[in-house]
Amino acid sequence: AMALCENTAVLVGSSQESGTLKNPLTYEKRKEFLSKVFPGLAVYPLPDIGVGNTGKWGDYVLENAVNYCGCLPDLVVSGHESRRTSWINEEWNIAELFVPKFIDISATGMIEFIINDDRKSWEEYIEPALTDEYDYIRKQVAASRNNLDTRSI
Repeated sequence: AMALCENTAVLVGSSQESGTLKNPLTYEKRKEFLSKVFPGLAVYPLPDIGVGNTGKWGDYVLENAVNYCGCLPDLVVSGHESRRTSWINEEWNIAELFVPKFIDISATGMIEFIINDDRKSWEEYIEPALTDEYDYIRKQVAASRNNLDTRSI
């Protein structure tokens, strides 16, 4: 997105979540990590509203983008999953770019590497700018490991 667009913003979903196995890190820490990897990137919170992956969610995302950025985006970039193809209402008239998944890894897989203290595997997938955060992340995951409660959908 940063290569294609003059201004790029990331809305961090589940921003209200932290201290859970699914989201062990705070929004502020996730924002810090994104800014470390992508200097100049605008990062904003996007709490879940409990509607699931629907057009209502897409409207909510775009309304927040307008509130944070001051205008409707020209382009929405997301992973190519069938549940995401219905997010953006055609009436918004916004281009969408679906990025295919090139590697078979997920946040859950990364957390499993940390739980198993498999730093080598974790580092194969993590941005080099974040490798020095392993001990901090491991501590947060350990503290959150048994908290399966979530307000995320």
